[in-house]
Amino acid sequence: MIDPVNNFKIPEEWIARTGLPREELEKNVASGMVVVLSDGSVLKRGYTTGTTATAAAKAAVLSLKKKIDSVSVPTPAGLRAHLKVSESSPGRAVVKKTPNDHESDITRGLEFVGEARETEGIHILGGKGIGIVRRDGLQVPRGKPAINPKPMEQITAAVKEAVEELGLQGAEVTISIPEGERIGKETLNSRIGVEGGISVLGSTGFVEPWNDHLGEMRGDLIRCTDKVVLTTGRIGMKYSHMLFPEYTVVMVGSRISEGLGHASGDIIICGLPGLVLKWGNPEMLEGSGYATVVEMLEKAPEHERLKEAFEMAVEKGKSARIVVIDRDGSVLMDSRSGK
Repeated sequence: MIDPVNNFKIPEEWIARTGLPREELEKNVASGMVVVLSDGSVLKRGYTTGTTATAAAKAAVLSLKKKIDSVSVPTPAGLRAHLKVSESSPGRAVVKKTPNDHESDITRGLEFVGEARETEGIHILGGKGIGIVRRDGLQVPRGKPAINPKPMEQITAAVKEAVEELGLQGAEVTISIPEGERIGKETLNSRIGVEGGISVLGSTGFVEPWNDHLGEMRGDLIRCTDKVVLTTGRIGMKYSHMLFPEYTVVMVGSRISEGLGHASGDIIICGLPGLVLKWGNPEMLEGSGYATVVEMLEKAPEHERLKEAFEMAVEKGKSARIVVIDRDGSVLMDSRSGK
């Protein structure tokens, strides 16, 4: 049985510990909405802000011609997401963000509103509650709504599906989040240069669950191999498989030290600069004038603090190899090569 979101093959003993009928478990795992843990616990994934915005956008277009109470949309992971539509009127739809087993997800239950009108071509606009990017160095250009590239592709594809289904020339869709500005103040958005709301994010379309049991599962994965790559996110996982095919790749997010504590043997820490370098030196941006590590890399690639943070990461990693990659998989820093 393989988890289709992260392509992890679930060990048979884990499956047995769930105590659930195999057919039921296979169906739930195949949907991408559950994670099986080593102790047999089953946690629920949620949908990202990107997937929720996508559902609201598609439902808004479909509601131009019919009443909508649920909608199916594509995700970057290649799976279909199925969401309820809580409100629908001609050209307008509301979708609530699906609850999940992520203890710190403050966006659970948040309402996303899509408003659509027929036009030529497909146009996606950010409305109230979606933050505006005010600094360079992020994935979205300054002055634009904080809708990351992957979710924007996802939204555009879903709106195209709706346009084709209804036989329209095209559609302009405005996505808004009524409580987005309030919630945005509880996030780190203002510190990285996103103002006035939250960001629309999601590289897979799914929110990973997290609790102490999941930490144990990742610990089990790490302990069970003598050649492991600890990576910080989806992009790191993707390229780590390509860069280090003989290694077991485990995503630890920002919990690099925790992952390192479980590891032995041949260890590589690989990921984007934002997490790896800040793990090395959490205070590297203080007083620097830069909002993010990416901004520092782009504007001052020879900045002394980048080198210092990398050296601190190498020291912190002890015997682990430290590899910092760009979003396209190119290696920026490698402790083994001295780059």
